[in-house]
Amino acid sequence: MVKKRQNVSIAAYIAILPMALTVLLAYLGTMLWTARVSVSSSRTFPASDFVGASQYVRLFNNERWLLSLQNVAVYGVLFIALCLIIGFLLAVFIDQKVMAEGALRTVFLYPYAMSFVATGLIWQWILNPELGIQEVLHKLGWAGAKFDWIVDQDMAIYTIVIATVWQASGLVMALMLSGLRGVDEEIWKAARIDGIPRWRVYGSIVLPMLGPSVSTAFVLLFVMVVKVFDAVVAMTQGGPGTASEVPAKFIMDYLFGRANIGLASAASIVLLLTVLAIVAPLYFVRNRRAAMGA
Repeated sequence: MVKKRQNVSIAAYIAILPMALTVLLAYLGTMLWTARVSVSSSRTFPASDFVGASQYVRLFNNERWLLSLQNVAVYGVLFIALCLIIGFLLAVFIDQKVMAEGALRTVFLYPYAMSFVATGLIWQWILNPELGIQEVLHKLGWAGAKFDWIVDQDMAIYTIVIATVWQASGLVMALMLSGLRGVDEEIWKAARIDGIPRWRVYGSIVLPMLGPSVSTAFVLLFVMVVKVFDAVVAMTQGGPGTASEVPAKFIMDYLFGRANIGLASAASIVLLLTVLAIVAPLYFVRNRRAAMGA
Protein backbone atom coordinates (compact mmCIF):
# COMPACT_ATOMS: atom_id res chain seq x y z
CA MET A 1 0.00 0.00 0.00
CA VAL A 2 2.84 2.37 0.92
CA LYS A 3 4.62 1.60 -2.35
CA LYS A 4 1.42 2.25 -4.32
CA ARG A 5 1.01 5.65 -2.64
CA GLN A 6 4.61 6.51 -3.44
CA ASN A 7 4.06 5.62 -7.11
CA VAL A 8 0.93 7.80 -7.21
CA SER A 9 2.87 10.66 -5.60
CA ILE A 10 5.71 10.36 -8.12
CA ALA A 11 3.20 10.25 -11.00
CA ALA A 12 1.55 13.42 -9.68
CA TYR A 13 4.89 15.25 -9.55
CA ILE A 14 5.69 14.11 -13.09
CA ALA A 15 2.27 15.34 -14.27
CA ILE A 16 2.80 18.86 -12.89
CA LEU A 17 6.43 19.06 -14.06
CA PRO A 18 5.62 20.68 -17.47
CA MET A 19 3.54 23.38 -15.81
CA ALA A 20 6.21 23.96 -13.17
CA LEU A 21 8.86 24.37 -15.89
CA THR A 22 6.55 26.73 -17.77
CA VAL A 23 6.12 28.89 -14.67
CA LEU A 24 9.84 28.94 -13.93
CA LEU A 25 11.05 29.57 -17.47
CA ALA A 26 8.23 31.38 -19.25
CA TYR A 27 7.04 33.54 -16.36
CA LEU A 28 9.75 33.97 -13.74
CA GLY A 29 12.48 33.77 -16.38
CA THR A 30 10.98 36.52 -18.53
CA MET A 31 10.32 38.67 -15.45
CA LEU A 32 13.97 38.44 -14.41
CA TRP A 33 15.12 39.12 -17.97
CA THR A 34 12.85 42.18 -18.19
CA ALA A 35 14.17 43.47 -14.88
CA ARG A 36 17.74 43.02 -16.13
CA VAL A 37 17.03 44.87 -19.39
CA SER A 38 15.35 47.71 -17.45
CA VAL A 39 18.64 48.58 -15.75
CA SER A 40 20.65 48.57 -18.98
CA SER A 41 21.00 51.07 -21.81
CA SER A 42 19.15 48.76 -24.23
CA ARG A 43 17.52 50.35 -27.26
CA THR A 44 16.80 48.28 -30.38
CA PHE A 45 18.69 45.27 -28.99
CA PRO A 46 19.38 44.17 -25.40
CA ALA A 47 22.60 45.51 -23.90
CA SER A 48 24.64 43.84 -21.16
CA ASP A 49 25.78 47.02 -19.39
CA PHE A 50 24.39 48.44 -16.16
CA VAL A 51 23.06 51.98 -15.89
CA GLY A 52 21.19 51.72 -12.60
CA ALA A 53 17.85 53.51 -12.37
CA SER A 54 18.42 55.84 -15.32
CA GLN A 55 15.69 54.19 -17.41
CA TYR A 56 13.24 54.66 -14.55
CA VAL A 57 14.26 58.32 -14.22
CA ARG A 58 13.69 58.82 -17.95
CA LEU A 59 10.39 56.99 -17.67
CA PHE A 60 8.99 59.27 -14.98
CA ASN A 61 10.25 62.33 -16.83
CA ASN A 62 8.25 61.24 -19.86
CA GLU A 63 5.00 63.25 -20.10
CA ARG A 64 3.31 60.55 -22.15
CA TRP A 65 3.98 57.97 -19.40
CA LEU A 66 2.67 60.31 -16.70
CA LEU A 67 -0.47 60.94 -18.77
CA SER A 68 -0.96 57.20 -19.20
CA LEU A 69 -0.75 56.72 -15.42
CA GLN A 70 -3.28 59.49 -14.89
CA ASN A 71 -5.62 57.94 -17.45
CA VAL A 72 -5.35 54.44 -16.04
CA ALA A 73 -6.00 55.76 -12.52
CA VAL A 74 -9.22 57.47 -13.64
CA TYR A 75 -10.18 54.45 -15.73
CA GLY A 76 -9.38 51.99 -12.94
CA VAL A 77 -11.41 53.72 -10.23
CA LEU A 78 -14.47 54.07 -12.45
CA PHE A 79 -14.15 50.64 -14.06
CA ILE A 80 -13.76 48.71 -10.79
CA ALA A 81 -16.43 50.68 -8.93
CA LEU A 82 -19.02 50.43 -11.71
CA CYS A 83 -18.32 46.73 -12.36
CA LEU A 84 -18.72 45.88 -8.67
CA ILE A 85 -21.91 47.91 -8.31
CA ILE A 86 -23.56 46.75 -11.54
CA GLY A 87 -22.39 43.16 -11.08
CA PHE A 88 -23.78 43.07 -7.54
CA LEU A 89 -27.13 44.55 -8.63
CA LEU A 90 -27.41 42.03 -11.47
CA ALA A 91 -26.61 39.20 -9.05
CA VAL A 92 -29.27 40.44 -6.60
CA PHE A 93 -31.78 40.64 -9.46
CA ILE A 94 -31.11 37.08 -10.62
CA ASP A 95 -31.09 35.81 -7.03
CA GLN A 96 -34.80 36.71 -6.76
CA LYS A 97 -35.62 33.45 -8.60
CA VAL A 98 -36.73 35.33 -11.71
CA MET A 99 -38.15 33.59 -14.76
CA ALA A 100 -35.69 32.41 -17.41
CA GLU A 101 -32.86 32.71 -14.90
CA GLY A 102 -30.51 30.54 -16.98
CA ALA A 103 -31.10 32.64 -20.10
CA LEU A 104 -30.51 35.89 -18.18
CA ARG A 105 -27.27 34.56 -16.70
CA THR A 106 -26.10 33.71 -20.21
CA VAL A 107 -27.09 37.13 -21.57
CA PHE A 108 -25.29 39.01 -18.79
CA LEU A 109 -22.18 36.82 -18.91
CA TYR A 110 -21.93 36.56 -22.70
CA PRO A 111 -20.08 39.88 -23.25
CA TYR A 112 -17.21 38.58 -21.10
CA ALA A 113 -16.72 35.72 -23.57
CA MET A 114 -15.99 38.26 -26.32
CA SER A 115 -12.51 39.57 -26.99
CA PHE A 116 -11.70 43.13 -25.98
CA VAL A 117 -10.97 43.87 -29.64
CA ALA A 118 -14.51 42.85 -30.64
CA THR A 119 -15.93 44.85 -27.74
CA GLY A 120 -13.88 47.89 -28.73
CA LEU A 121 -14.99 47.75 -32.35
CA ILE A 122 -18.66 47.35 -31.41
CA TRP A 123 -18.56 50.33 -29.07
CA GLN A 124 -16.53 52.35 -31.56
CA TRP A 125 -19.44 52.01 -33.99
CA ILE A 126 -22.03 52.74 -31.30
CA LEU A 127 -20.24 55.89 -30.12
CA ASN A 128 -19.18 57.13 -33.55
CA PRO A 129 -20.85 60.58 -33.95
CA GLU A 130 -21.60 59.93 -37.61
CA LEU A 131 -22.94 56.38 -37.23
CA GLY A 132 -23.97 55.68 -33.66
CA ILE A 133 -26.06 57.08 -30.85
CA GLN A 134 -25.64 60.73 -31.85
CA GLU A 135 -26.75 60.07 -35.43
CA VAL A 136 -29.73 58.02 -34.23
CA LEU A 137 -30.83 60.90 -31.97
CA HIS A 138 -30.52 63.32 -34.88
CA LYS A 139 -32.72 61.11 -37.07
CA LEU A 140 -35.30 60.90 -34.28
CA GLY A 141 -35.63 64.68 -34.33
CA TRP A 142 -33.16 65.83 -31.68
CA ALA A 143 -30.96 67.78 -34.08
CA GLY A 144 -29.04 69.46 -31.28
CA ALA A 145 -28.23 66.23 -29.42
CA LYS A 146 -24.53 65.68 -28.96
CA PHE A 147 -22.73 62.49 -27.89
CA ASP A 148 -19.25 62.68 -29.37
CA TRP A 149 -17.21 61.52 -26.38
CA ILE A 150 -15.06 59.21 -28.47
CA VAL A 151 -13.58 62.17 -30.39
CA ASP A 152 -13.47 64.51 -27.39
CA GLN A 153 -10.04 64.67 -25.70
CA ASP A 154 -11.59 65.29 -22.28
CA MET A 155 -14.11 62.45 -22.53
CA ALA A 156 -12.40 59.75 -24.61
CA ILE A 157 -11.16 57.76 -21.60
CA TYR A 158 -14.74 57.49 -20.34
CA THR A 159 -15.79 55.72 -23.54
CA ILE A 160 -13.26 53.01 -22.67
CA VAL A 161 -14.91 52.76 -19.25
CA ILE A 162 -18.36 52.33 -20.81
CA ALA A 163 -17.24 49.56 -23.19
CA THR A 164 -15.22 47.55 -20.68
CA VAL A 165 -17.79 47.85 -17.88
CA TRP A 166 -20.36 46.44 -20.30
CA GLN A 167 -18.04 43.52 -20.93
CA ALA A 168 -16.82 42.73 -17.41
CA SER A 169 -19.93 43.30 -15.28
CA GLY A 170 -21.20 39.82 -16.13
CA LEU A 171 -18.10 38.23 -14.61
CA VAL A 172 -18.69 40.10 -11.35
CA MET A 173 -22.35 39.07 -11.49
CA ALA A 174 -21.37 35.39 -11.70
CA LEU A 175 -18.95 35.70 -8.76
CA MET A 176 -21.44 37.61 -6.63
CA LEU A 177 -24.30 35.25 -7.50
CA SER A 178 -22.29 32.25 -6.33
CA GLY A 179 -21.73 34.07 -3.05
CA LEU A 180 -25.41 35.02 -2.69
CA ARG A 181 -26.48 31.42 -3.26
CA GLY A 182 -24.33 30.50 -0.26
CA VAL A 183 -26.22 32.81 2.13
CA ASP A 184 -28.25 30.82 4.66
CA GLU A 185 -31.98 31.04 4.00
CA GLU A 186 -32.55 31.35 7.74
CA ILE A 187 -31.08 34.85 7.61
CA TRP A 188 -33.82 35.96 5.21
CA LYS A 189 -36.51 34.29 7.31
CA ALA A 190 -35.26 36.04 10.46
CA ALA A 191 -35.13 39.38 8.63
CA ARG A 192 -38.72 38.98 7.42
CA ILE A 193 -39.92 38.11 10.92
CA ASP A 194 -38.14 41.15 12.39
CA GLY A 195 -39.42 43.39 9.58
CA ILE A 196 -35.95 44.44 8.46
CA PRO A 197 -35.93 45.96 4.93
CA ARG A 198 -34.17 43.86 2.29
CA TRP A 199 -31.80 46.66 1.33
CA ARG A 200 -30.59 46.85 4.92
CA VAL A 201 -30.06 43.09 5.08
CA TYR A 202 -27.98 43.28 1.91
CA GLY A 203 -25.96 46.24 3.18
CA SER A 204 -25.39 45.12 6.79
CA ILE A 205 -25.31 41.33 6.58
CA VAL A 206 -25.03 39.95 3.06
CA LEU A 207 -22.29 42.20 1.66
CA PRO A 208 -19.87 41.48 4.54
CA MET A 209 -20.49 37.77 3.95
CA LEU A 210 -19.53 38.23 0.29
CA GLY A 211 -16.01 39.33 1.24
CA PRO A 212 -14.24 36.46 -0.60
CA SER A 213 -16.31 37.02 -3.76
CA VAL A 214 -15.72 40.78 -3.65
CA SER A 215 -11.96 40.39 -3.12
CA THR A 216 -11.71 37.86 -5.96
CA ALA A 217 -13.66 40.17 -8.26
CA PHE A 218 -11.50 43.13 -7.22
CA VAL A 219 -8.25 41.31 -8.01
CA LEU A 220 -9.51 40.14 -11.41
CA LEU A 221 -10.76 43.63 -12.28
CA PHE A 222 -7.54 45.26 -11.09
CA VAL A 223 -5.47 42.97 -13.30
CA MET A 224 -7.76 43.85 -16.22
CA VAL A 225 -7.15 47.55 -15.50
CA VAL A 226 -3.38 47.11 -15.61
CA LYS A 227 -3.60 45.05 -18.81
CA VAL A 228 -6.11 47.25 -20.64
CA PHE A 229 -4.82 47.60 -24.19
CA ASP A 230 -7.01 45.86 -26.79
CA ALA A 231 -10.11 47.95 -26.15
CA VAL A 232 -8.10 51.19 -26.27
CA VAL A 233 -6.44 50.28 -29.57
CA ALA A 234 -9.73 49.10 -31.11
CA MET A 235 -11.72 52.16 -30.00
CA THR A 236 -9.41 55.18 -29.97
CA GLN A 237 -5.82 54.12 -30.79
CA GLY A 238 -4.92 56.04 -27.63
CA GLY A 239 -6.39 59.25 -29.03
CA PRO A 240 -7.53 61.78 -29.83
CA GLY A 241 -3.82 62.57 -29.70
CA THR A 242 -2.75 60.83 -26.50
CA ALA A 243 -5.96 61.57 -24.58
CA SER A 244 -6.73 57.90 -23.88
CA GLU A 245 -3.14 56.66 -23.61
CA VAL A 246 -2.67 53.82 -21.08
CA PRO A 247 0.51 52.16 -19.73
CA ALA A 248 0.12 48.93 -21.71
CA LYS A 249 -0.13 50.87 -24.97
CA PHE A 250 2.85 53.00 -23.97
CA ILE A 251 4.88 49.82 -23.42
CA MET A 252 3.85 48.24 -26.72
CA ASP A 253 4.58 51.45 -28.65
CA TYR A 254 8.06 51.83 -27.16
CA LEU A 255 8.81 48.13 -27.46
CA PHE A 256 7.83 47.71 -31.11
CA GLY A 257 7.18 51.15 -32.57
CA ARG A 258 10.11 53.11 -31.13
CA ALA A 259 12.48 50.17 -30.58
CA ASN A 260 13.33 51.21 -27.02
CA ILE A 261 13.18 47.97 -25.06
CA GLY A 262 15.02 49.46 -22.09
CA LEU A 263 12.33 52.06 -21.42
CA ALA A 264 9.54 49.60 -22.22
CA SER A 265 11.04 47.08 -19.78
CA ALA A 266 11.24 49.71 -17.05
CA ALA A 267 7.56 50.54 -17.59
CA SER A 268 6.70 46.82 -17.46
CA ILE A 269 8.48 46.40 -14.13
CA VAL A 270 6.62 49.41 -12.72
CA LEU A 271 3.32 47.79 -13.68
CA LEU A 272 4.42 44.46 -12.19
CA LEU A 273 5.34 46.12 -8.88
CA THR A 274 1.99 47.93 -8.87
CA VAL A 275 0.12 44.65 -9.24
CA LEU A 276 2.21 43.00 -6.51
CA ALA A 277 1.66 45.97 -4.19
CA ILE A 278 -2.11 45.53 -4.47
CA VAL A 279 -2.48 41.76 -4.80
CA ALA A 280 0.12 40.60 -2.24
CA PRO A 281 -1.51 42.32 0.79
CA LEU A 282 -4.94 41.02 -0.22
CA TYR A 283 -3.53 37.51 -0.57
CA PHE A 284 -1.81 37.78 2.82
CA VAL A 285 -4.95 39.05 4.60
CA ARG A 286 -7.12 36.41 2.96
CA ASN A 287 -4.79 33.56 3.96
CA ARG A 288 -4.48 34.92 7.49
CA ARG A 289 -8.26 35.07 7.89
CA ALA A 290 -8.54 31.53 6.54
CA ALA A 291 -5.90 30.33 9.03
CA MET A 292 -7.63 32.08 11.92
CA GLY A 293 -10.96 30.63 10.87
CA ALA A 294 -9.45 27.14 10.80
